[in-house]
Amino acid sequence: MKILESSLVNKVELPLQLNISFKKIFNLFEKYTDVAYKTHPLHSSSIEMVKMFDKNPALNDGFSDYSLLEKYKEEINLLLAPLFPEPLLLNEIKAASVPFSFTSFKFTDRFQNILDNAGDDYEFTVRNFEDESTYILACTFILSFVYGYNIDVKRPFYFDIPDKTTGTMKYYRAAFNGDFSEIIPTENAPTVTKECFRELLNSFDNIDLWKKKFPPNSYIFKGFGIINLFDVTSEEMLSSIKANLLESDDNVIFKLQNNLRDFYAIKNLKLGYSIFDNLNEKLCETIVNKSNSIILNNKEEINCSSNYFCDDIIQKVFKDHQTFVISDLEEYGKKTDKNLFYHNLYDGGIQSIILIPIKASKNGDLALLEIASPNAYDLNSVNINKLKDIIPVFEAAVKRTSEERQNVLEATIQENYTSIHNSVKWRFYEAAERYHTESQTNENAKLDEIVFKDVYPLFGQSDIKGSSEARNTAIKEDLITQLSLAISVLKDACKTEKLPIYSELMYRVSTFLKDVKEDLNAGDEINILDFLQREIYPVFNHIKEINTALSKKVDIYMNRLDKDLNVVYEKRKDYEKSVNLINEKLSKYIDKKQKDAQKMYPHYFERYKTDGVEFNMYIGESITKKNSFDVIYLYNLRLWQLQTMCEMENIAYSLTDTMPNNLRVASLVLVHSNPMAIKFRMDEKQFDVDGAYNIRYEIIKKRIDKAHIKNTKERITQPGKIAIIYSQDKDALEYVKYINFLQSKKQLGTIEFLELEDLQGVSGLKALRVAVIYQKNFDEKKSITLKDLIKQIEA
Repeated sequence: MKILESSLVNKVELPLQLNISFKKIFNLFEKYTDVAYKTHPLHSSSIEMVKMFDKNPALNDGFSDYSLLEKYKEEINLLLAPLFPEPLLLNEIKAASVPFSFTSFKFTDRFQNILDNAGDDYEFTVRNFEDESTYILACTFILSFVYGYNIDVKRPFYFDIPDKTTGTMKYYRAAFNGDFSEIIPTENAPTVTKECFRELLNSFDNIDLWKKKFPPNSYIFKGFGIINLFDVTSEEMLSSIKANLLESDDNVIFKLQNNLRDFYAIKNLKLGYSIFDNLNEKLCETIVNKSNSIILNNKEEINCSSNYFCDDIIQKVFKDHQTFVISDLEEYGKKTDKNLFYHNLYDGGIQSIILIPIKASKNGDLALLEIASPNAYDLNSVNINKLKDIIPVFEAAVKRTSEERQNVLEATIQENYTSIHNSVKWRFYEAAERYHTESQTNENAKLDEIVFKDVYPLFGQSDIKGSSEARNTAIKEDLITQLSLAISVLKDACKTEKLPIYSELMYRVSTFLKDVKEDLNAGDEINILDFLQREIYPVFNHIKEINTALSKKVDIYMNRLDKDLNVVYEKRKDYEKSVNLINEKLSKYIDKKQKDAQKMYPHYFERYKTDGVEFNMYIGESITKKNSFDVIYLYNLRLWQLQTMCEMENIAYSLTDTMPNNLRVASLVLVHSNPMAIKFRMDEKQFDVDGAYNIRYEIIKKRIDKAHIKNTKERITQPGKIAIIYSQDKDALEYVKYINFLQSKKQLGTIEFLELEDLQGVSGLKALRVAVIYQKNFDEKKSITLKDLIKQIEA
């Protein structure tokens, strides 16, 4: 007889002295020894059992020394035989047990097999056992048995038992039968009155009170219990899968995979999923999102028209949204002539797989749940039915995840691709709400026009100076490199094969090279590349076949070409890196500064990347939805703008040593004193000035950076200087104060007072141009604070 003694026996303090006794069994046998039961089938056997008890009084009286279980194992096996009928030994998971210690003995065969498969290092312990509450639980046991006070504190106990044969975990719920036990108070047991019982009901967490009413070892437990285990692996896995799907952490696939391994008892089971986009238009052509996908095997996209999947999968999974199972990959390979899908699974060590399609969203996204095994027939059309209760849980999770993903995409679009700034979003919601309400009763309901009146505009620009010239120079240098490489190949070919065609081609390439060095005109690049593609590359293919040396020479040429554009793209790539670096740094900086500026007073802001950065701001009472605007907020924002432009100049200047190209920025501020109206253009999805008079402001914005100083050829915008364009003298006086403040902070230098040449349709513009003092080791974190700006405005 196997005896499983728990490690809790000597650790847990209890109000009970635990004694194993079979007195209740003895009483039952003694009953059938009476002459009244002479004809009963149990009469003669009961007489023999009673004799056995008489020879071994400890079985009746009880014992706390668990080693005696081994001594009396034959007698115990015999007297418990009626409770463990032989036909049920391979079916029931049952054992005799001592409560609160979980020491068990006399196991059914099935229980014994489960423990044997758990391994030698397994300890039979309860998953949700809490030492601190066991004492109180024993007290409630006494209240019920001795005093008849029933308190329902029953909780199901669970055992997690590994199965070494499958490498998985099995889960069991325990039920305890205490009919074969009794509890006897000792002389140290205080009487528990009804008042005591009520006091205890209000003091569950007061362990000292419970120990006062039920001192340790003040009661004697005599008997044993019967513990029955029920396999609840499926229920536990369903619950665990639900919990894991709700967590949405990075390890969710790993956790779910372990759940399904236990569920199917397949230790090497794999779980993956992929999401297919736009199924209604382009059937499974592009995977937009995948994680741990089994069927893709690191592919970013698959094309169904290339026979990746068989027709059955296309029809059942992607069109009919039905579950599909491959129980034997080799059989599948024979039927499909070992298509690409077969090879993908074979290379991944998969021999059986279940594909479960789940419609993820209303726009046609389809999630594909992939459950796979390295063994044929582990997964099949029969055990697929075990998933019926799990699939709805995955469906709910996939739909939730799809909706969350959709919300993230919409938020990203809202933030990055539209002009609905947070400061004006309230007005769009107001218009949408009004439209929704009106459309309930009026099918011709129209959206409101979004107009903000009496707002002051601010425009700023940090433009990369000479960007067009730098771009053209980069194109020119790349073409010179490419043509020179082509000439080098043709020269070596002439030495090997004395063909006149090589000389003729080399002459034409040299002519192109000479023209490019002298001047690069519009269309030259296209003509040169077309010539190389049409006449040079076919010759290069021939040259590669002549000998190894020439082949390597052609490879050198080809390796210098950009793989996507098929041209030398080295200097242009350096130029683009430089432009992108400036744009990214300046954009991130002004976006960060804007968050602080919004705290001063809410205003509309939009930024654009060109060859540099430009931005518009509008401030006024109509934007804020509050009657709180004062012109001081406009002054404050103007000073903030100028100070930010100084800092952006410093950032751009600090990048010159890290850029492949030495590019500089020239900054400009446009001042406009009169309030105007702006309107959201539905067709362009952006704000624009409203009214014919205000269009003059837009014209100036588009043309001002190309303007010259009056009677000169010098442009108003120059590297190292900030140009402040204005038309009214009062604006100049205002900005001179700001400049003086920033001069005191050693950020700006000397001021120039300038007039500008007339632009088409615009005249009378003037400018302040002030030099920027570049800070050594400029630290954007130590820039002038908002408090400094506000103090300056209020001074």
